[in-house]
Amino acid sequence: MSDIKFENTACDAALIVSPENRFYYTGFESSDGFLIVTAHDAFFITDGRYIEAAQNTVKDCKVILQEKSAEQIKNILDGAGAKKVAVESDRMTVSDYAMFASALDGIELIADGSLDCGINEARSVKSDDEVEKIVRAQRIAEEAFSHIRSFIREGMTEKEIQLELDYYMLRNGADALSFETIAVSGANGSMPHGVPGSKRVAKGDFITLDFGAVYKGYHSDMTRTVALGNVTAEQEKVYYTVAAAQNAAIEAIGRHVSGKEADEAARKVIEDAGYGEYFTHSTGHGVGVEIHEYPNVSRTNEKPLSAGNVVTAEPGIYIPGKFGVRIEDMILVTENGYRNLTQCPKELIIL
Repeated sequence: MSDIKFENTACDAALIVSPENRFYYTGFESSDGFLIVTAHDAFFITDGRYIEAAQNTVKDCKVILQEKSAEQIKNILDGAGAKKVAVESDRMTVSDYAMFASALDGIELIADGSLDCGINEARSVKSDDEVEKIVRAQRIAEEAFSHIRSFIREGMTEKEIQLELDYYMLRNGADALSFETIAVSGANGSMPHGVPGSKRVAKGDFITLDFGAVYKGYHSDMTRTVALGNVTAEQEKVYYTVAAAQNAAIEAIGRHVSGKEADEAARKVIEDAGYGEYFTHSTGHGVGVEIHEYPNVSRTNEKPLSAGNVVTAEPGIYIPGKFGVRIEDMILVTENGYRNLTQCPKELIIL
């Protein structure tokens, strides 16, 4: 729990309730539980469904069977002499906050976002072990992409393609899916987060595939746009414009610029090609315990990227009523540049 600091802060303990942050600090996945961190100790309280597994898994906390959780938490905090306790303002519900405020008599809850900010910063810098898990998740997704390229046939529905991708990842090592897989074609591709449906893929369609696998709690995220049968000159131009924009973003990320500057690098390529109005989302986001986490590669993030960050580079062009193109890789920021964690072809693939 060394990432949670109390020196020179207004708080002397932290109460963590979110599943994502509990997992990050304990390495144990559960739907219920409480993590209490004081200046000298850490305690993980969980119920009878998980207690045995937690005792066998969690190494850096004292594992306690949940009985009367509010009373147990109060006793731990009183024992540590804690008077001000930081809570996750971004993740704790209003009802839970009200319950703890009432139950923890004499203890002030601090919900000013400082705990969230500290945890987000800690989670954004991946260890070698975390990177290995992300890479393994990515390799599972890449194997699925290789498979789906030989699976797609004219006349298949988007939903059939989505389900095959999902099944292949789960059958070949994924613990779960990173998110609901996107498989959209033709005019449906102009919706960045389109939902696969009954539309049948046809010759001349671009097919956008956005998907990822989870491995030991860590996510992967990739997008490839392929063509079926043939492409027009316009489709080819848009595809390679997106590819150039992605390359510009990746090169910028490697220079440890801010998320805003990396976003601008991709956006400039697309704007210069005359498609600026059709790039409607940010260039990327952090990936790890969650599919979207800090730092963002966007217009709003003016902080420099740092070694250990894993971010996506995924610019796109979406022309309503016609088609869309997105290409996405995961990039590890290193001390001297970057490492592309995605090992998949990016040239235009025509099936």
